[in-house]
Amino acid sequence: MKHLIVKVALDTPLDMCFDYRLVQEDETSALPEPGQLVVVQFGRRDVVGVLISVGAQTDVPADKLKDILALRSQLSPLPTQWLALCSFAADYYQRPLGEVALPGLPKNLRVISTVALDRALKKLEKIALSQDSTPFGVPRLNPAQQAAADTIASAKTYAPMLLYGVTGSGKTEVYLQAAAQILMRDNGDAQRGQVLILVPEINLTPQLEGNIRARFPGLIVATLHSGLAEGERLAHWLAAHAGKARIILGTRLSILASLPHLQLIIVDEEHDPSYKQQEGLRYSARDLAIWRAHQLSIPVVLGSATPSLETWHHAQSGRYQQLELRERAAKNAVLPKVRLIDMERDKPSEGITSTLIAAIKLRLERKEQSLLFLNRRGYAPVIACDACGWVSNCTRCSAFMVLHKRDRQLRCHHCGLAHTIPRSCPTCGNVDIQPLGRGTQRVEEGLQQLFPKARIMRIDADSTRLKGSAQAAFDSVHRGDVDILIGTQMVAKGHDFQHLSLVGILNPDTALFSQDYRASERLFAQLMQVAGRAGRAGQKEGGNPSEVLIQTRYPQHPLYAAVIAHDYDRFANALLAERKQAGLPPFIFQALLRAEAKELQTALDFLKNASTCIDHSGILINDPIPMTMTRVANVDRAQLLIESASRPALQAFLKNWIVALRDMKTRVKWSLEVDPVDI
Repeated sequence: MKHLIVKVALDTPLDMCFDYRLVQEDETSALPEPGQLVVVQFGRRDVVGVLISVGAQTDVPADKLKDILALRSQLSPLPTQWLALCSFAADYYQRPLGEVALPGLPKNLRVISTVALDRALKKLEKIALSQDSTPFGVPRLNPAQQAAADTIASAKTYAPMLLYGVTGSGKTEVYLQAAAQILMRDNGDAQRGQVLILVPEINLTPQLEGNIRARFPGLIVATLHSGLAEGERLAHWLAAHAGKARIILGTRLSILASLPHLQLIIVDEEHDPSYKQQEGLRYSARDLAIWRAHQLSIPVVLGSATPSLETWHHAQSGRYQQLELRERAAKNAVLPKVRLIDMERDKPSEGITSTLIAAIKLRLERKEQSLLFLNRRGYAPVIACDACGWVSNCTRCSAFMVLHKRDRQLRCHHCGLAHTIPRSCPTCGNVDIQPLGRGTQRVEEGLQQLFPKARIMRIDADSTRLKGSAQAAFDSVHRGDVDILIGTQMVAKGHDFQHLSLVGILNPDTALFSQDYRASERLFAQLMQVAGRAGRAGQKEGGNPSEVLIQTRYPQHPLYAAVIAHDYDRFANALLAERKQAGLPPFIFQALLRAEAKELQTALDFLKNASTCIDHSGILINDPIPMTMTRVANVDRAQLLIESASRPALQAFLKNWIVALRDMKTRVKWSLEVDPVDI
C-alpha cells in the first residue's frame, strides 16, 4: 500500500491549493496525473477539484489530512497546456487557480454524480476519429482575400495578425479558407489539428455555425456557449477535449476549453467589449487568445472593421502583422453612403425625421429592407410628472425605471425591480404623467402608425427572451419576411442581411458627452458596424443605392465626419495621439479596485485604507470615488483606479497588494479587475 500526497485546486476564494492523501492499494498501478478530476471532502461538502501535482511530502498534520474520495479515471487528464493557461490567467488577473480552472468546465463535470459524464462518454466512443477535412463549395477569393488566407495558413509559429477589413469584405471567408488549409495538413499529430473561432455574442453563432457545417460536412463541429443545455455543452466539450471536434465555435468562455491539438485561433469582431467578462473572473478572452497562441506557437487572427485601439496600436507599431481588405467582397457591392440629418432643421415626428421616413418609403416601394438602430430597449427610458417634477427612479438603484408599455410595467434594467405603471403621480396625484424619450418599443409603435401595411419586427433583449427566438427572428429577416427591422446592438454586428439597403441610426448623440474616455471609440465602432449591414449584396437592378442616415443634433462633430468618410485609420490615429498625450491606455496600464457596501462612506473608507496599506512607489493610486452608477440593488459602490507606465511593475505591485487586501478585516465586498474596460 502506497500513500501519495496530491495538490488539488478547488473553486474557492482561498488563494491556495489543498493537500489530500491518495491511497494506492497496488503499488504497481499507474500514478495519478496532473489534470485529472478528483472528488474530495472540503469542509462538510463533497466537491470536484482538479489535481495539480503529485508528491510525497506535506505540511498538513497526518491526523488532519483527508483522503481523496474518488478519481475520475474515465476522463483523460486535462492537458498540461490547459493547466498552464489557467495558471497564467489566475496569476495575471489575481485570482485563485481553482476559481479559473473549475468554472470553465461544464457543470456536469463538476457534480458528484458521474451519470451524465458516463452517458456522454459512451456516445463519444461511437464517433469515428478519422474525418474528412476536405472543404465543400469553396468560392473563389479576390486577390486581397487570397493573400490574407495564405498568410494565415503559412504561419508555422506564433504569429499575431490583425485582419483589418471593411464591413462586407469577406473576413469570414478568409477565416474558413485559412482554417481549411491548416486542417488539411498532414504532418503527424497535426493531421487532427483543431481550429478555435471566437465570436462576441451567442446570437452570432447559428449563422456562422451553419456556414462552417456546410463548408466542412466531414468534420465534427463543436459549439461552446452559455446558451446550451448542460447535456449539450458537456457533449461538445468532450468532443473538443478528445480531439474529435476539429472546429470549435464559441463565445468568450470557449477560450478556456481543453483543446489538445489547437493549431489556429480566430477572434472575430475582436474590438467587442463582450470579450471581457464583467463578473467573477474578469478576464479578456481576446488577451487570453493572444497568450494561448504564444504558448502553443500557433497563429492567432484578430478580425475587425473597427479594431480596438490597443490592437490598432500593436499593428501600427509592428508587434502584430496587419492584413487588409479594403473592398467589399460581393460583386458591385460598395460601402453605403452615409448622410447626416440635422434634427434642429428636420424636426422628428415619433422620433423619426421626414427625411428618414421618405427613405423608408422608397425601400418599401422597391421591396427592400430597412434597419432602424436604437440602442435603448423598452418603450421609454423614464416617465415623469410635469406638475411636481417626479420621475420614475428605481428605489434600489441610481437609475430610472424603464417603461415597458406592453407588459404595463416600470422595470429597472439593473436590479430587475418591476412595478405596475402608476395611474397618477405618486407625489402629487397628477394623472397626466408622460413618457420621456424613446426606446425600441415606442419606435415600433410609431412605425406601425406610419406604415400600417409594412411587416415590422423588433429584435432586442425583450423580444428574444425565449430560447431560439433570436435565431427565428434573424431567419425571418434573412428570408425577406421583414420590411422594417428595429433593433439594439444585437443587430449591429456580424449579420449578413442580403436585402437590406437602408440603415437609420436614431439618437447616437448621448455617447458624445460620456465621462468614459472609451465612449467615442465605442460609438464610432458601433456606427461603422451597424452602417455595414447595408448594401452587402450590391445594388439590385432598379433598386435603391445603399444608404445610412444618422439623426443628430451635432452634425459638425468630427466623429461623424470620420463615419461619413469611412475613415477608421485617421480617426484611430487621432484618438491614439489623444490617449498618448493624456496618459491613457494603451500607453498606460490600469487596474480597478471596486468596493460594495450598504453605505457609500463605508466603501470609500475601505478604499482609502487600501490605497495606503502598502508602499506603492512608481504606482499611481487615484483617490477613491463613487462609481458612475453608485447604487445597484440597495448596495452602494465605489472604485479606486491604479495606474502604471509598466505592466510588470503593476503586476508586481498587485501581487503584494492583494495579499494585504485579503488580510484587511472588513465587511466590504471587494473585487480587483486588471485591464478594466468600464471605468
